[in-house]
Amino acid sequence: MYGVVEIGGKQYFVEPGLELIHEVIPGVKVGERVTFDRVLFLRNGEKIEVGQPYLPGVRVVGEVQEVGKLPKVIIFKFMPKKGYRRKRGHRQPFMRTRIVAIERE
Repeated sequence: MYGVVEIGGKQYFVEPGLELIHEVIPGVKVGERVTFDRVLFLRNGEKIEVGQPYLPGVRVVGEVQEVGKLPKVIIFKFMPKKGYRRKRGHRQPFMRTRIVAIERE
């Protein structure tokens, strides 16, 4: 069984046992279980279901493994011959979640 779920405005392929890196969900700590109810697509054996836009009664359960920041990205802007230079850095926060189950109500 596998599916596609929407988390933080992005779509992710999920199946039980898969580890997923996604946007941070506020208020959730390491070790807690989190439920994603925005399931867009589900395949169970030969049966395929597509939501319009989401599937009612289907949810994905995951356990948060890690919360951290990704490596730094450098943003460097300049204009030649003008003396304009700007250097900024950014580290995107992330969550690593292990998918435990795909459940149907």
